[in-house]
Amino acid sequence: MGSIPAWARVYVACVVVAALAVVAPVTAIRTPWWAIALLAALYAGCEQITRCRFVGHRAPKGMGTFFPVLLAGAFLLPPPAAALVALPGALLSRVEQRPRRLRRIWRAAQLALGIWAASRVHWALGGRDAVVAPDFPYALWPAGLAVLAFCLVLTVLDGGILATAERVPVRTAWRGLFLRSLAPVTVHGLAGLMMAVLWRSPYGPVAALLVLLPMYVSCWVFAQYHRERAAHQATIRALVQAVDIKDGYTRGHSERVGQASMMIARELGMDDERAEVLRFAGILHDVGKLGVPTRLLRKDGPLTPDERRIIELHPEYGHEMVRGIGFLGEARSAILHHHERLDGSGYPYGLIGRQIPEFARVVAVADAFDAMTSTRSYRRARPVPVALEELERCSGAQFDPQMVTALVRALGRHGWHPAVTADEPPGSLPALRDGAQAPAAPLAGQWEGRRDTAGRRTS
Repeated sequence: MGSIPAWARVYVACVVVAALAVVAPVTAIRTPWWAIALLAALYAGCEQITRCRFVGHRAPKGMGTFFPVLLAGAFLLPPPAAALVALPGALLSRVEQRPRRLRRIWRAAQLALGIWAASRVHWALGGRDAVVAPDFPYALWPAGLAVLAFCLVLTVLDGGILATAERVPVRTAWRGLFLRSLAPVTVHGLAGLMMAVLWRSPYGPVAALLVLLPMYVSCWVFAQYHRERAAHQATIRALVQAVDIKDGYTRGHSERVGQASMMIARELGMDDERAEVLRFAGILHDVGKLGVPTRLLRKDGPLTPDERRIIELHPEYGHEMVRGIGFLGEARSAILHHHERLDGSGYPYGLIGRQIPEFARVVAVADAFDAMTSTRSYRRARPVPVALEELERCSGAQFDPQMVTALVRALGRHGWHPAVTADEPPGSLPALRDGAQAPAAPLAGQWEGRRDTAGRRTS
């Protein structure tokens, strides 16, 4: 526990004491021990199965705990008894990060408090009688509020551990936790309510177990999607790292272009799936540089016409490299056409206006914006307002005015806070903040990979 901050250890101890306090009255009430034992064993088994190879090694984020059994316990048992259901499964669960014992104890105490709160709310609103009857749709009311109480307790405790153990700022520790957990836990709550109703029916606990089958199927499907998505991300990371290693001048540029492309996509109202593919397009737009000789990418002097033509082949190289990657979809056309210009003077095919795919027109703007606002070893970053002015000046000829306007609006609303920045060697010039002055240098008219007349790289 030496690596755990002292305040975090105190916080965990307080949560454990609170959990023991809510469980202690179980000896003073009429407790159906057989039901507690059955639900606890069932929950412990579910926790092991959701982490097996069949489901995907580990349940993905948001599915890390199988809540239907816990919430069924909250709907069936008195609060202290319901809190006991979570303890064996949490204490026996597999934990990868150290300290494992402390993490198990923390999770057990957290779940015990959450289920206790859910059960208290459910029983206080007459939920037990509604389940026994069963009385629908009234039974949904106390069950729904119980789920909200469960989510709220988990959110409060999670935010506290983030603030104390991981030193997340207090003002942001709880941000978004409740909303992210509400939807999946609500689905699990409905399954738990179905289990409770069937448990109290003439068919008994055996019928209640049938509810778990479709839940496991959905969990498996979700896990397969998660694994496929992780494989996609790993593929993209490997390609981007290869480009960054080969062309050190633009290290981090790909991720920032992906971020700017996503901002434009949001402003244009694209749905989440298309926006994600567009982000991939921005990240991979320069993957074709892997086919360009390294000596040209790192050449300090001016390019000859033949060398320039070789570098201008990188969109076609990139398109060939990603042609067989099905999940990229529209991103492939952006990789091929992101150096086209609206006036037809771009490359590789000299497309005009709307002949250029939408994704390519977005990436072209994001690419030029980051090239102008990134610091390189040979020049300072341009201030954001100066870069936007240049984009607007070139819109209609080089860039799509709609995409430029979308970027301007997005930056006006959210600002520019790139998640990844280029590596800066010692002695390089620092990036300037918005509104600062910088010496004159080529702007959007110089495309990435080209050089000005003095032989300097322009991005």
